Amino acid sequence: MRRRGDTVSWLRYLTLAVVLVGLAGLPLPAHAAAAAEAESNHDPLEGFNRGMFWFNDKLDLYVIEPVAKGWDKVMPDAVQHSIRNFFSNLRFPIVAGNALLQAKFKQAGSDVGRFVVNTTVGVAGFFDPATGWGLPAHDEDFGQTLGYWGTPPGPYLVLPFFGPSDPRDTVGLAADSFSTVYPFFIVYYYTFGARAIDLVNTRAHYLKQVKEAKEASLDYYSAVRNAYVRRRKALVNDETGISEKEAEYLYNVDTDEE
Repeated sequence: MRRRGDTVSWLRYLTLAVVLVGLAGLPLPAHAAAAAEAESNHDPLEGFNRGMFWFNDKLDLYVIEPVAKGWDKVMPDAVQHSIRNFFSNLRFPIVAGNALLQAKFKQAGSDVGRFVVNTTVGVAGFFDPATGWGLPAHDEDFGQTLGYWGTPPGPYLVLPFFGPSDPRDTVGLAADSFSTVYPFFIVYYYTFGARAIDLVNTRAHYLKQVKEAKEASLDYYSAVRNAYVRRRKALVNDETGISEKEAEYLYNVDTDEE
């Protein structure tokens, strides 16, 4: 009989497969981090990226967006916000672990305190009293950790289903998948359901903004690419969080502004 952890192991192998496919044939960065970042802005894989972007956009247009619209009609804003809090709280191992890997010990301690407060007083993370208590949310992942220690991002890369990325963040995505503890204790089809709810709920939050961003963009692909590159650079350098305007192009990320 398989253990529950084994039932989700294939999901992790799928993530690794996506990494290998995305990295196959890509030239390894041979210059300094700044030069590699400039190279990524030139988008040498633009032909491939635009094809993947088209696929992801059509998936969103015909599947995710219609479901998100229905979700937005039946779910009150307060419930949607609580669901966002819940899934943000589940990212604790990734956020705190990468803070430690970046030697941000004070921040990691704050992340631990935030998780404890929101999991207990905040009722399993559905509410966020920790922010009001001086324990703000942070955004850390292994891609940022690699960037913190000087690993260049490499060329811009659009992954099927996952969206905007680059070789450094693709490796980080795979590494962070192993930091997610709860799939080892939850049957895989419940995990699928939880991820689907998180995706639809987040998409519903940005329905209006994404629509306006598409209408205002002469080239939506370029707008998304530029927003992603700016956001990741800001996160690696611990600069101000992504603006709400940029979130219109990257609806699957949270911002420091509500």
